[in-house]
Amino acid sequence: MKTNILIFTSLILLFTSSCGKEPFPQGAQDPKPIEVDATTRTLISASNRFGFDLFRDIYQHETEGKNLMISPLSIQLALSMTYNGAGGTTKEAFEKVLHAGELPEADLNKANHDLTKALLEVDPRVIMEIANSIWYRNTFHVEDAFLDINKKYYDAEVRPLNFSDPASKDIINGWVDEKTHNRIPEIVDDIDPMSVMFLINAVYFKGMWRHKFDKARTEKRPFFITPDQRTEVPTMTQTGDFLFTSNDLFTAVELPYGRGNYSMVFLLPLPEKDLSNIVEALTPENWEQWMSKLDTLRDLTLFVPKFTFSYNKKLNDPLADLGLGVAFSGNADFPGINPDADLYISEVKHKTFIKLDEEGTEAAAVTSVEIRVTSAGPGATFMLDRPFLFVIKEKYTNAVLFIGRVSDPEEEG
Repeated sequence: MKTNILIFTSLILLFTSSCGKEPFPQGAQDPKPIEVDATTRTLISASNRFGFDLFRDIYQHETEGKNLMISPLSIQLALSMTYNGAGGTTKEAFEKVLHAGELPEADLNKANHDLTKALLEVDPRVIMEIANSIWYRNTFHVEDAFLDINKKYYDAEVRPLNFSDPASKDIINGWVDEKTHNRIPEIVDDIDPMSVMFLINAVYFKGMWRHKFDKARTEKRPFFITPDQRTEVPTMTQTGDFLFTSNDLFTAVELPYGRGNYSMVFLLPLPEKDLSNIVEALTPENWEQWMSKLDTLRDLTLFVPKFTFSYNKKLNDPLADLGLGVAFSGNADFPGINPDADLYISEVKHKTFIKLDEEGTEAAAVTSVEIRVTSAGPGATFMLDRPFLFVIKEKYTNAVLFIGRVSDPEEEG
């Protein structure tokens, strides 16, 4: 049987850097409300639920004490585009895992399009670039409808290539390198003789802390990886009014970027709790409630460790745990891509990168789905001096772009 491989790759990059406390442009001092329709709001809720489900599963199986980060938005976009080619029970499995069963397929794509448009336009002090591309073997047939839907809703650039030419890998990786501003120089290691397609989504975000940290105040402070394991790490300090909340699991502080639509939320477990208690309670309903309580301005002195790390994760098992196992089996069904090929997902890979310093935040995520044919108060402090969670989100849509755990600020991954 002729064997064909389709590799679908989705890539997100989030990058933030600060240029000081210069005044905001006139009329851009406050967050800009984003109005989305009910369908798009349903998609956002579904995407967040999927992201929390996946993060929880990865967290439970990941090595204790290891830094980790995923981009729910990146993975959701990759799987949503793959879903466009699925049929039968495979399509039903995608709907279950993505919590998208209430959204007709056309509405799912339109909602992704509308959400992307809203995120791109919300903040004049944030540069956000989104690019999509489809690279396919020039001798492999791909259904026009599959390509057209990606062109229409994801504005995908479509290019046939001679995959037998070693230069094809360099062309694809050059595109990735350019669109991520050199933060992810490559995603394709090799083009297998049976590889037939790469679909790549790239998002680039560049902004700044709304109020940057003074580098002169950064100094080494203790960080307790465990109660008995202490290290000294460069820790930034800032005093001011910050949105704050506290409950029986954690205390949280929000640091805004740009005009305030995008922000990072730090969640620090109470001394008698640990991160697993927060992760177990991480549902869209609780998340909405927690964020609604993040409305009290408190005069705080923040202590935030600088950190940079990378994370790699094969997502086959976590996605199968959530109910997508059929897509990885010989019973998978992807007629929308090629009705004559017996296709299945052989591997889903996810790579992330984050750097946080006085200027802002830089983060990147890559999701790769490979498909083959079957052979068959005042003066108070908020000190992040022990493992904590962080979330990068948008205020009005509540879309979660990144979520992660910092166990050791000096671990580079």
